[in-house]
Amino acid sequence: MTDRTAENLIRVARENGRQELAAPLDLGERVRELRKARGWTLEQAAGQAGLARSTLSKIENGQMSPTYDALRKLAVGLEISVPQLFTPPQRDRISGRMAVTKVNEGTPQATATYEHELLAETLSKKHMLPYRARIRARRIEEFDGWVRHDGEEFLYVLTGVIRLYTEFYEPIEMRRGDSAYYDATMGHNVVSVSDEDATILWVTSLV
Repeated sequence: MTDRTAENLIRVARENGRQELAAPLDLGERVRELRKARGWTLEQAAGQAGLARSTLSKIENGQMSPTYDALRKLAVGLEISVPQLFTPPQRDRISGRMAVTKVNEGTPQATATYEHELLAETLSKKHMLPYRARIRARRIEEFDGWVRHDGEEFLYVLTGVIRLYTEFYEPIEMRRGDSAYYDATMGHNVVSVSDEDATILWVTSLV
């Protein structure tokens, strides 16, 4: 039996998390916000960036398109990267949302090799997919090929002993408290090598 539950869950979560493209950013307004957030006058900000006051004023008022050199100077003066001039940080838009999943109250998704328990399922448009998994598989041969999907993944062993198989590395035996962070596009599978089914926490990135 092919175990595609994790891949399907991640695919569905990504589809549910897609958002409409944001409206184009007003660079002048963005620069003004960054300057005012630092409590700087035009003169102070221009001095920090090594630009003329009139040049900075024109940029903020949309009266000129800055060259890349001017953008670089602005970024250095504001102590940010050039891409951050065009991308307001998410922390400026605090959602305050939270989801609590009590023990054994996650949504179960069972397969022949893994028994997943989805966590924080009530939150939509997540950037991470957390789930607890009971590892039923005892041999790599129980899998029909590698599990692989977009993004990165974090694994933390909760109980028991597992063996992590990956496409490009030798198998690694892991015990309670051990963890691994890896590229999920690389083929990977996990089996339990303890007498009891091992349990792990998996967190998969969705962006």
